[in-house]
Amino acid sequence: MIKWAIIFAVIGLIAGALGFTGAAGAAMGIAKFLFFAAIIIAVVLFVLGVTIYKKVT
Repeated sequence: MIKWAIIFAVIGLIAGALGFTGAAGAAMGIAKFLFFAAIIIAVVLFVLGVTIYKKVT
């Protein structure tokens, strides 16, 4: 998911440099959403992993 966030960020930067402000804003919005979604999922999985590890051992 982070890979897709980086791809959309690059698309947004290129579109912004070429003057396509609407497409650049949309691509950066998607990149921001994917980045924060990936961070939230990673934190949730980390917390679940820690709690399950404590219950197993």
